[in-house]
Order: sequence, then structure tokens, then C-alpha cells
Amino acid sequence: MTDIKRRDFIKTTAGAAALGTLGFNVTKYAASPNGTVRVAVVGLHGQGKAHTSSYLKMQDVEIAALCDVDDAQFAGHLKSIEAAGKPKPKIFKDIRKLLEDKEIDAVSIATPNHWHSLMGVWACQAGKDVYLEKPCSQSYWEGRKLVEAARKYNRIVQHGTNSRSGVAIREAMQKMQQEGVIGDIYMSRGLCFKWRDTIGKKPDGPVPDGVDYDLWLGPAPKRPFNPNRFHYNWHWNWDYGNGDIGNQGIHEMDIARWGLGVTLPTKVHSMGGHFMFDDDQVTPNTMVSTFEFDKDGKKVILVFEVRHWMTNHEAGISEGGRDSNTIGNIFYGSKGYLAIEGYGQYKTFLGREQQPGPEKKAAGNNWANFIQVVKSRKREEQNADIEEGHLSSALVHLANISYRTGRSLNFDPKTEQIIGDKEANAMLRRNYRAPFVVPEKV
Repeated sequence: MTDIKRRDFIKTTAGAAALGTLGFNVTKYAASPNGTVRVAVVGLHGQGKAHTSSYLKMQDVEIAALCDVDDAQFAGHLKSIEAAGKPKPKIFKDIRKLLEDKEIDAVSIATPNHWHSLMGVWACQAGKDVYLEKPCSQSYWEGRKLVEAARKYNRIVQHGTNSRSGVAIREAMQKMQQEGVIGDIYMSRGLCFKWRDTIGKKPDGPVPDGVDYDLWLGPAPKRPFNPNRFHYNWHWNWDYGNGDIGNQGIHEMDIARWGLGVTLPTKVHSMGGHFMFDDDQVTPNTMVSTFEFDKDGKKVILVFEVRHWMTNHEAGISEGGRDSNTIGNIFYGSKGYLAIEGYGQYKTFLGREQQPGPEKKAAGNNWANFIQVVKSRKREEQNADIEEGHLSSALVHLANISYRTGRSLNFDPKTEQIIGDKEANAMLRRNYRAPFVVPEKV
């Protein structure tokens, strides 16, 4: 099939459904088990810099390609790669062309959220392993499709919830779940108190030179370019992001669910709003969400809080530092409570006197764990498997649906459906702009 005919084909709805297998033949890991893993970094602005930086520190990894819709994003990455004495990577603007390169073993995706699941599915279909930034999806349904694709094509898909590889965080889970250091855990809290100033108001305007804006929009609805819906500030618009609960908050949500030892909830309620500022932000900057779970016949709850401005610190998290943010988790049990700060520290407070108990400060490397498992093909060694990422991202989506409808949700974890609320249930998936469509059958 020629390039011209291929482009015409994918413009059709039928072509969109078949795109996942068009020219993407599932391949085995191209490098030798003890050799170099050839990685493509996709999405270079913001968190993409962390991806490039992490891989450059690994002797067994080559950044074989860079991909971004904005030409201005390549120079900094190329400079870093050259300074590290590594080979110059190939340059792509369209991930579909990149995925046809059979010399690439894995893709590391740091694009806006609305692209995550679709790129992940395409990459699995193309036989590539995937490191995928958080949250892995912009809607519940497409996250499930991504898990199905990972399993069907036997791909390693690592979720970018970095705390899963944190040495201290993993020890905290061991202390709570195996050793019972704080007793029976009945409640977890996720704290996302992050100083966020107003983004102001900006008019629609011309697309910057070197930007393929139609490709940036991808699955999202067609609309004029606006800088407040572009680099980073896309987080605050439902077409591309999930608010701060799905930006910074997904890290703490994942820890809160992990420590509580649960999967999907039975009830969800969110309340909040966009306070203080009159600007272009659409998502809430302050929100409290409560989740109820059935755990072994007992009810446990998870409470998640987003604040955007001034706040107190809690449980020692961020106290004594110059950082005005409070980012972490607190777990409450029958014998005490445990506090986690960021991605690499925990402390325990035991008994009524809140006596100090076990504690540790030690980070980890989620990208290194990904490369380890890409080479070993042993999923049991993987710290942040995509199914765990999907379950935690699902809580973000359910919280936002409750907020947007203004109603509590009753959820059936077995059918993965919202009960008795047709409008809310329809929001478990989103509409796609052809040809950028997550397929029904992956």
C-alpha cells in the first residue's frame, strides 16, 4: 500500500478501526536479552524531559528516536543526547510512522492525557513495549482497552506512577499489609495540596510555527488553537486532561488504593469547584472525593483532596521544608497511622501517644524497572503493571464523573458499570475524532 493510499485509507471510519493492525506487525524484542534496548521517547515537552534524562543514565538503553508534533521541542533533547555521547536518534512528528520502525523495541510516552491510551494500544499492536505516563487513560473504557491490548500482544506496559518503584514506599506497603504495623486499615487519604496560580484568560490565535496542531488534537474535538489549551495548561480542560486529581493527584491516588488493598469502589461522591480565580480553567481546583470499597466483606473508605492554594501541612508531610505544597498519603489503622511524603519517604505513628515507629527515606527508579522487565520478560518483576495503573486511573475518572454530574455514583466492580444513572454511565467513555479512535476490538 502506497503512502498516499494509506493516508486516504486512515481518513475513513473503517480505516480508523483497522489502523491498529495496518502495517503494524507484532515483533519480538529486537535486541538480545543482554543487549541494548532501543527506546523512542514520544512527547518531549514537560515530563518528556524526565524520560530522556532517565534513559540517558542507563548503559543498556539507546534513545533511538524522538517524536513530537512541535518542532521546537527537539533541540533540547538532541543537545542532551549529544552531550551524553550517545548516537543521534531518528526524528518523527507522527507516532504512526515511528511505530513502523521495526528496530525500535519500546516507546516511552509523555504526551497529553487524551493521547495516552490510543498511543499505548497502537504501540502494543506494533509489537512495542510501552512506558506510559500517568494517568494511562482519559476515560475509564479506553483504559480497559489498553489493558486488553497489553495482554493480547504480550507487551510489557509500565504505568508512570513512579512511587511503585520507590524503595521506601514499597517497604511501607510491606509494613502495613504483611506485618500489620498499624493494624487493620480502615481508611486512606490522598493529599494533593499544590500551589497553583491562575492561568488567566487568553484569546484564540494562530498555531505556532512548527506545530502540527491537528495531530496534537488527535482524538479530541476540533477547535481553534489557544495557548491556554496547549503546553501544560491543557491539564485544566476536559478535552485533554483530568484536572489536578489526574495530574499530580494520580500518584497519590495510586498509593492510597495500593495501601488500602482494594481495586474498584462500590460508591463514589465528589464535591468541589473552581474557586478564587476567573480564568480559562474548566476543571476544579478544589475537590474532595470519597470512595467506598467492599474489602473481604468489610467497608473501607478512601478520601482524596485537591487544594490549589494556601494549606496547612498534615502528619509531618512537608513540614520544616520550604515547599508550600503538601503531597502525600495518610493511612489510618487500629494501631496507629502511617504517612507517606512524595515518592520516597514514610513514617509511622503508633498508639494513642503517636509514638514514632518504623520509617524510611529511599527513592527508586520506575524507568529502570521497566527496562529490566523488557529484557527479562518476567511480568512478576514489574512494579507498575498497566492493570494497576488502569485501576487507579479509574478512580480519577469516577471522581470526575461524580463532580461533573453533581451526583453520588453507585458502581458495580464486576460489570464495571455505574448503576441506575444513564448519563453518568455514558461518561465512562468518550467520543473520538476519526481517524484517532481507540478500537472496540484491540
